Amino acid sequence: MTSTADELEAIRVLKARYFRYIDTKDWQAWREVFAPDIEGKVDQASSVRGADGQTGPTWRGVDEFVPSVVALIDECSTMHHGHTPEITLTSDSTAAGIWAMEDIVEFPDGRMLRGAGHYHETYEKQGGQWRIKTLHLTRTRVELSGDWSAFQFGQ
Repeated sequence: MTSTADELEAIRVLKARYFRYIDTKDWQAWREVFAPDIEGKVDQASSVRGADGQTGPTWRGVDEFVPSVVALIDECSTMHHGHTPEITLTSDSTAAGIWAMEDIVEFPDGRMLRGAGHYHETYEKQGGQWRIKTLHLTRTRVELSGDWSAFQFGQ
């Protein structure tokens, strides 16, 4: 029988792999951290004190989510870190979590995004393995450098 501590650690390891795979561009391994029916969305602006986080489109399914993110950052140099997880098991096969995060995304054309915020996620245990079921990245800080005038999220 798996203990609560073991389940929580398995989810922490899952998220650690998420960060490592995205930064090393191991897209096949990164794809495996998600449930097939993942729903993901990312805010592009700070959402503190009720401000509009300018949430991008919701990607539905791993076949939409992963290629969309890959298209945005495959040629970029990235750094993603997660900290201070708050994880709650909601059943034997589901959990919810919030992770503080920071990231740096350097684009080949010289643009850079530096951000901080939180991943709000749910997890589902499928075939004995935890997977990310939903992901919403909210931001408390966004710093942009370079020319972003022509950028459109999701293209």
